[in-house]
Amino acid sequence: MLADGRLCLVIPAHNERDSIGRMIHEARSVLPTLAPDFQILVVDDGSTDGTADVARAAMEGDDGRLRLIRHERKSGALVSVADGLRAAEGEYVAYIDGDGQFRVQDLELLARELGHADLVGGRRLNRADPWFRSIVSGVFNLAVRLLYGLPYRDMDCGLKLIRRSALERMSPLMGRSACLNAELYFKARRSRMRVVQIAVPHYPRLTGRRSGGRLRPIARALRELVLLRLRLASRWRPAGAGLPSPQ
Repeated sequence: MLADGRLCLVIPAHNERDSIGRMIHEARSVLPTLAPDFQILVVDDGSTDGTADVARAAMEGDDGRLRLIRHERKSGALVSVADGLRAAEGEYVAYIDGDGQFRVQDLELLARELGHADLVGGRRLNRADPWFRSIVSGVFNLAVRLLYGLPYRDMDCGLKLIRRSALERMSPLMGRSACLNAELYFKARRSRMRVVQIAVPHYPRLTGRRSGGRLRPIARALRELVLLRLRLASRWRPAGAGLPSPQ
């Protein structure tokens, strides 16, 4: 479905031993139908439950396509995604949350759009989260749209597919934690890249423990959004653009 080249799927995972094996088995089945070559890159974010061991076992017989990056301490899901994006190899890079609330097979929906896009982001259909997480996400996305001047919704959806050439134009990635998605969409729009959002299924979390939803991390994320917006205005501009920096 994608043109010749390698597709790298980044999976951030913290204590996801109960879901990572299934996701890797699914990826081994789906990714060959999307690209001639593929790589699975698991970023083990300080797991203490043997997530990395389960990942290796799930790749038995094809372990040359698996790459593991390990954080000694938990850094956060989107820090893990950013590290995975920096390390990914191939002409196409995708990422999917490691908690099992998205299906690898739904990357097919995004791949159909990449022929006329540089970044394809999922938009959760019937979000399967507790009400308070939906409210937090809604407030966060509203703040991003206001601060960054973006028209997109559900920017923190954990299913995306990006062309390598587009990712390189977005480099260096400056945001940390919750700011990564805002940075990707902001840079794509300011660089006049083609951005598409498409509705994708969102499934209930059946294993593991949820993170997020606490007031302190939410306040910190909003503060980081403001600081990143200031850094982008002063230190980053689209490739080929001259001064002044984008405001």
